[in-house]
Amino acid sequence: MKLKNIKEISGKIKLITGLHIGAGETEIHIGGTDNPVVKHPFTNEPYIPGSSLKGKIRSLLELKSGLIKYSKQLNKDGEPLSMEIIKKAKENNENKDRIEYGLKIIKLFGTSGAEENAKKMLGPTRVSFSDCMITEEMREKAQKGEIVLTEIKAENRINRITGTAQHPRFTERVPAGIEFNFCITLKEFEGDEGLEELLLEGMKLLEHDALGGSGSRGYGRIKFEFNDSEIQERYNKINPFKPV
Repeated sequence: MKLKNIKEISGKIKLITGLHIGAGETEIHIGGTDNPVVKHPFTNEPYIPGSSLKGKIRSLLELKSGLIKYSKQLNKDGEPLSMEIIKKAKENNENKDRIEYGLKIIKLFGTSGAEENAKKMLGPTRVSFSDCMITEEMREKAQKGEIVLTEIKAENRINRITGTAQHPRFTERVPAGIEFNFCITLKEFEGDEGLEELLLEGMKLLEHDALGGSGSRGYGRIKFEFNDSEIQERYNKINPFKPV
């Protein structure tokens, strides 16, 4: 296995709607919110963890593959796609194109430490996601007081009988319009084919879904804009719902 190149794919993530990626607070502070967003410990600015991007893009591609249904047969319902699931799919005479699609997903995003044989066969994880920090333009506007980087949104349940609001909850989110820088690196080995296109397809799927929490309530709609015009042109032409 020979490494040919490490390609950098970078650009901006624009928030179309408010974004909430939780910080996992266990305490409610006086005058604060009970559901804060994750922030950088030094700057106190919100950011998008690379793990959040990677996890959501991978899960959407795995759902598209149609292979997750075999995880239930292994008592691994809901777990990430693995070589064990691929093996079960083969035993069930699954479509070869789907099998190949699943193998590309595992090659791109990697396997668990328990699957040593898979690591030997497929090699190292190809893709790496950096944490996404706010752009310098957004930072300057926030420092001038022209924009805010977070907002508090009150949410509640509606009593079906009385029609009144109850159980208020205050959620912090990054407002629509804020922009973040993103950087993804892709290792390219001899024999690798179609992995970059698979990555871009997953990013396009994410644009049609939601990042972070409360997606069903309209949160987390985003748009990717690439620094490389050639990648942007290819990305614009991708149909993420093309059958496998």
